[in-house]
Amino acid sequence: MRRLVRAAGVAVLVAAGPAIGGTAQAAPDADGLLRLAHLSPDTPAVDVYVDAVADPDAGITLEGVGYGAVSEYQDVPTGSYTVSMRQAGASPDTPPVLSTTVEVTGDTARTVAGVGLFADLGLTIIEDSLQTPPAQQSRVRVLAGASNAETLDVGIAGGPSVATGLAFASTSEYVDVPAGSTTLTVAAGGQAPAELPVELAAGSVYSLVVLDADQGLRVEPVLDAAGAGVAPAGGVETGAGGAAGTGPSAGLVVMAAGGAAAVLVAGSRVRRRPARHASRRP
Repeated sequence: MRRLVRAAGVAVLVAAGPAIGGTAQAAPDADGLLRLAHLSPDTPAVDVYVDAVADPDAGITLEGVGYGAVSEYQDVPTGSYTVSMRQAGASPDTPPVLSTTVEVTGDTARTVAGVGLFADLGLTIIEDSLQTPPAQQSRVRVLAGASNAETLDVGIAGGPSVATGLAFASTSEYVDVPAGSTTLTVAAGGQAPAELPVELAAGSVYSLVVLDADQGLRVEPVLDAAGAGVAPAGGVETGAGGAAGTGPSAGLVVMAAGGAAAVLVAGSRVRRRPARHASRRP
C-alpha cells in the first residue's frame, strides 16, 4: 500500500461518565475509549497500532481490520498516543501508511475512521455521543461508507429525517427518534427508498453504517451507547436481512440481529502490549 498523501488528524475516544438528565458528568481521571473503523471500500485490510508516547511498549494492536469493520471500544488511559496504520501483515517495523500523535482526555468519545477511496484515503475524527436521549427516545446518525451512493437520504418512516443528501465519506448529526419497533427508509442519490424494519431501544445511541454490497448497499447498525453513558459493542435488533423494499434501492439489506456484531469485528484481532492494557475492556 503506497504512502497516502492526505493524513487528517486522528484522535482517540474517551468514555463518557454517567449521564444525569441527558448530560454526561465528568470524572477527574476517567480513561478514554478508542474505537476504529475501516470505511474505505477499495482499501485493503490494515493493522492499526495505538501506542502510548510515554511508554511505546504499552499499547493496542488491531490486526486485519477490513472494510466495514468497526472495532469494539477500547479503554485508553489519558495521555499522548501515536495511532498508525500499516498494510495487514506488514512488519511493525515498516513505515506506516498513515500516522499521527494524539492527546487523550477524559469523558469524551470518538471514532477514528479511514474514509474515502484508496486514492484519496484519509483519517477522520468522528465525535460519538454517549449521552442519554430523552425518555422513550433513541438517538441515531448515519456513517456514509458506500461509494455506490454519492449521497444518502435516511429517515424514519412517518417520522423525522436522519440524514438528507449525506455525501460519501461523511457523517450526519445525531437525531432523536421515537424508540421501539420502527421502519428505516434509505435511498441513494434521490432514488426510491427501501424500507427496513429496525428495533431501537429507548435510551440507546446508534450509528447506522451504510456500506457497499455486491448489489446496492447494506446497513449495519452499531450501538454507540446503551443507557446512561454506557458504551457497548455489537449490533442492534433489525429485520431478518436479505433484500428489502422495491425499485432502484431494492439491493439494500440490513444485517440480522447478532450478525451485525459478528460482521463488524470478523477478521480483526485485538492485541495488547503488554500488561498496561491487559485489564481493560476486551
